[in-house]
Amino acid sequence: MKKFAIIFIITVALSGCSWWNKPQEKPAEIIVGEINIIPKPNLITRIGGQFVLNSQTKIIAKNDSEIKLATTLNEILTDYYAFTLEITDQSDVENSITLSILESDNGVISAEGYTLKIEPQYIQIKGTERGVFYGIQSLAQIIPIDASGEISIPAAEITDAPRFSYRGMHLDVARYFMPVEFVKKYIGLLAQYKYSYFHWHLTDDQGWRIEIKKYPRLTDIGAKRRETVVGKNYRPYIGDGIPVQGYYTQAQIREIAAFAKAKYITIIPEIDLPGHSSAALAAYPKYGCKDNYQYKVQTTWGGFPDVFCPTEQTFLFIEDILSEVIDLFPDSPLIHLGGDEVMTDHWKESPFVRGLKLRENLKTESEVQSWFIRRIESFINSRDRKIIGWDEILGEGVGPGATIMSWNGFDPGVQAARGKHNVIMTPSTFTYFDHPQGDTNFEPLGLGDRLTLEDVYKFDPVPPQLNADDSVYIIGAQGCVWTEFMKLPEDVEYMTFPRVLALAEVLWSKQQGKNFVDFSKRLYKEFPKLDKNNVNYRIPKPVGLRNQKFSISEKASVDLASPIPNGKIYYTLDGTNPNQMSNLYQNPFVLKIEPNKSVELKVTVVKSDNRKSPVFVARYSR
Repeated sequence: MKKFAIIFIITVALSGCSWWNKPQEKPAEIIVGEINIIPKPNLITRIGGQFVLNSQTKIIAKNDSEIKLATTLNEILTDYYAFTLEITDQSDVENSITLSILESDNGVISAEGYTLKIEPQYIQIKGTERGVFYGIQSLAQIIPIDASGEISIPAAEITDAPRFSYRGMHLDVARYFMPVEFVKKYIGLLAQYKYSYFHWHLTDDQGWRIEIKKYPRLTDIGAKRRETVVGKNYRPYIGDGIPVQGYYTQAQIREIAAFAKAKYITIIPEIDLPGHSSAALAAYPKYGCKDNYQYKVQTTWGGFPDVFCPTEQTFLFIEDILSEVIDLFPDSPLIHLGGDEVMTDHWKESPFVRGLKLRENLKTESEVQSWFIRRIESFINSRDRKIIGWDEILGEGVGPGATIMSWNGFDPGVQAARGKHNVIMTPSTFTYFDHPQGDTNFEPLGLGDRLTLEDVYKFDPVPPQLNADDSVYIIGAQGCVWTEFMKLPEDVEYMTFPRVLALAEVLWSKQQGKNFVDFSKRLYKEFPKLDKNNVNYRIPKPVGLRNQKFSISEKASVDLASPIPNGKIYYTLDGTNPNQMSNLYQNPFVLKIEPNKSVELKVTVVKSDNRKSPVFVARYSR
């Protein structure tokens, strides 16, 4: 997987085949020494010549922050190339990499921008501390993954800065607990592609995953689920009989928070309320509105009427929890309160809530929810933090400092931006990575409609109906990974990669000039690096595979190329699903198709480690 010189690129969407013809893209070539970076920088200027990196190269760093970043660069070189460079504070050393931290208000560099200049005698990365970190990530992508000994790096000058400040990815660990080492791996991969935020969904109906010292039953009871529904077998219910449990100790939380900080990733912790609270109420039922009610950690998905009752006792409970959460995440300016999909059945039946509505002049349960969120917001603000929530918290009004995540399409985000709220766009049609990536007959079980890599790449977080003054409130977007059907880390990786790279480019690079074919070429180069990181990414479909209709005079040619380095393509024409015992595609061939007939071609791509892609299907007809 590591050695290749001239290789084909991906030029079509990594999705199931369409029933219409698309213009055929010719596989281009990656030229040795070409600069391929994801996300694409704002400006790359080739200088000519190359810098030769070897064991004698030195890293120039003159203060503690620069030395910290030099250590980061050395960690990358050690992981990929098994050597470490000397760090020095000397100036004007040839065969050197200089790291220079600048102030962000110097009028030249933005808060996260950088310049990367590669000359034959030296490399220089300038920017803010965070910007230099991103420059290091770009440099790491330029270095060939299969290099050894002396490494030639093409000379160029790169000027770069992100389009959005909030470049986020989410991970739901409530449905299925994910180990500490995987969470750190996930954060590390996000940092490689210049993400800035990690939204950690820690609690839900199916599990409570964060240790709260004052309330140990939250994890003693709330972190344990007796079993899980099999697939979507709700009626009749079928359970798998397999217990699910796990939570992060406060020591582990601090470890992950420190790791994220070192990667320039800010964690946004989420404690979901007032709904999605079954696990918490199973542990402490007195904070619900129903007496003698059997709360439980849920084994199915969806919404439940188990909500916190808005009593003074409940608010003290929640404030205690949030106090510990705030202390565990000292660098998190935002605390996510969820606020989505609140079922208000128990509030409607509650004498206490009816009395509250009278006292506070609240007419509807929606107003009760807004009152509830504002009450918690006041507490969060008193701790010098701000709240963030799903778009339902807009409801009947929320404080001016609240940030809104717009997941129910674009409209709530438009409403929030016009109301001068910061907005993070998370429309499920573009950013929910639990949606299947292709033909559901051959993909893992997911929720929602198909969301291909190209769909993600087409996403623009700024809705066209916003004027210039309001559009500044769209501070970014986020990919969401809900794990109802992702039991293991490798399941998360399959559903997330490579779509996470497409979103990285959406959030960093300029909207003008975006090109999916060009992105696909650069993505091809990243697959060996994902292999190096043992990422279980989804292998895309072969280049050239598409539904085609031929005239009587045309040859029905099948011309394919592997979408990954050194991948092998196997195919069938008899309707069976292909495997490594099927026909090996080696050269273009011609199908025999009678008039008004068709032939179904099924293919799979196999990596050198024998991992297979899903089955892809194309129909060739006359």
